[in-house]
Amino acid sequence: MPSTLTESTDPYCLRPGEATDLLSGHPWRRFVALGDSVVEGMCEPTPGYPDVQWVDRVAAELTAVRPELAYRNLGRRGLRAHQVRATQLAPALAFAPDLALVVCGGNDAFHPAYDAEAVDAELTTMIIALREVGAAVITVGMFDVSHSPAVPEHVRPGLGERMRRLSAHTASLAEHLDTVHVHLSDHPLTADPTLYSTDGRHGSARSDAIATAQTLRTLSPHRLPKPPPR
Repeated sequence: MPSTLTESTDPYCLRPGEATDLLSGHPWRRFVALGDSVVEGMCEPTPGYPDVQWVDRVAAELTAVRPELAYRNLGRRGLRAHQVRATQLAPALAFAPDLALVVCGGNDAFHPAYDAEAVDAELTTMIIALREVGAAVITVGMFDVSHSPAVPEHVRPGLGERMRRLSAHTASLAEHLDTVHVHLSDHPLTADPTLYSTDGRHGSARSDAIATAQTLRTLSPHRLPKPPPR
């Protein structure tokens, strides 16, 4: 990758004006985000890319189209899935969202004792509750952080297997529960070291820029009402 690459020249990022085109006419007025540090925002600065984290960027693009949009980010670092549900679901529902993003399970998958079914149950509870109050729900299969150069070599195989399992389980839940699912785990750059921070757990500003582009491109077809069944 050329050292002069920036967001404006990065082929995996949004093109000028693309976000407006993707979100034109979107209906959402209240956007809430639930999750761990990925949602809170822990991206490491990358030269050539704005130091603005992923979910805040998505909210900013939604607001650019609909300035009255209300946005609340409940994400907190270090939480496991059951802690996200226990501490964030009630305030998220009280916010009365019509769009919600839920990302968690990564901290669970960092441990060898990762219980995929338990994480699935927590995600299912949150998704169903948010759908029942009328919110469209975004779920995400994140980049595979086991490719980070900061992850010790002996840890990578097990961590990678658990991260891919979390991604696959989340994708299955998304299909079953009809969420808007952003799949980043098989992105062409998932093994690119520039996507990861030096702490071996989080992403870079480049990964957040790419995740923003993928989120808006996935969300775009859902911005207009579905046609009535024939």
